[in-house]
Amino acid sequence: MQALPGFRDFYPEDCARRNHVIETWRSVSRRYGFLEFDGPVLESTDLYRKKNEEGAEILEQLYSFADRGGREVALRPEMTPTLARMVAAREKHYRKPMKWFCVSNFFRHERQQKGRLREFLQFNADIIGESSPQADAEIIALAVDLMRAFGFTAEHFVVRLSDRKAWMEFLQSRGCDEAACRTVLACADKLEREPAEKLNAKLAPTGLVVDDLKAFIAAGSPGAFAPVLEALAARGLSGFVQPDLSIVRGLAYYTGVVFEIFDRSKSLRALAGGGRYDGLIKGLSDGAIDLPAIGFGMGDVVLGHLINETPSASEKLKAALAQTSDVYVIIADESRRAEALQIVQTCRELGLSTDFSLRPAKIGKQFQEAEHLGACHAVLVGQEWPQVKLKHLATRSEEAIDHAALVPNLKNIKLR
Repeated sequence: MQALPGFRDFYPEDCARRNHVIETWRSVSRRYGFLEFDGPVLESTDLYRKKNEEGAEILEQLYSFADRGGREVALRPEMTPTLARMVAAREKHYRKPMKWFCVSNFFRHERQQKGRLREFLQFNADIIGESSPQADAEIIALAVDLMRAFGFTAEHFVVRLSDRKAWMEFLQSRGCDEAACRTVLACADKLEREPAEKLNAKLAPTGLVVDDLKAFIAAGSPGAFAPVLEALAARGLSGFVQPDLSIVRGLAYYTGVVFEIFDRSKSLRALAGGGRYDGLIKGLSDGAIDLPAIGFGMGDVVLGHLINETPSASEKLKAALAQTSDVYVIIADESRRAEALQIVQTCRELGLSTDFSLRPAKIGKQFQEAEHLGACHAVLVGQEWPQVKLKHLATRSEEAIDHAALVPNLKNIKLR
């Protein structure tokens, strides 16, 4: 039996990699003052079906089915609709702006390829209840600092920044109605992935062609980005950001600034992406709640590829994954196993990572195991009881102490 296509097994070393990614996401988010939340992995299909035109592609990728109660449900393919539903239900309980993040699993039934699986782990961060460019800059700064925390520099990645308002103004000036705007934006989103002939066929009903879109992108719209770029420059992050109107994002609910993060070598899919979605909460609450919002998501699959391909990031990962144990208790005399187990328990209660041999073993083999686990210290319990030997494995030094004095020494180890 094997895992289903597009799904992953996580062996201990894989879990360690995943935990490194999660812990990095969480630590940086908390530095920015974001609070963690989560929602159910199973939602009503109607949540994604609502305003069908805004998520047609996602609807086609849903893992959906009828549950035993006859309800149409789906495994969540993204977090934004869930977040919007939750905010609409209880936004009065929270001060604004609401800065929330989550680390969750998502599911999309789509063709597997490099950087894309059917189950994936994704980080999401959102600022709700603030419409200023400062909120846009804050979200982008968070995205940049997440990448930096993994060991990437401006040589490794770039944030490509765009604005859907600029696109809508351009399309309205060309006489496009709402349906035509959706078609053009969908095509613009695929300019780098599909041939011009195919896109021109899709654009035909709108009266535009690929060259029209490329001309608009080349002309740029510097005024649309100025406040965000100024706020990022004040943080010293200008070198990570590049205005680029070719970024439009696929979902129609975006209303302003949008961005995607790419590796500089352009060998991978987008590492992260998001933008402003000021009307989504209002739509999901049938007009009852109207709060501006901006957010982005960063998946672990493409990120993992870039970590593997970037020496600075892979070295940082390697250091984080190095197996380390604080203490290894060596039982040199089996008649003292009970006393040794008391020491093991004391160490663990002090918060020290502690291990020992579950069965009788030669002292040399136990020391080998301590080395394999990367233990910093070893406590040797043997015939000298009530004295024990505390060995500092890095320096090969040791000291003989009474077992009653061991706890103060272990507390010092914990403090170091």
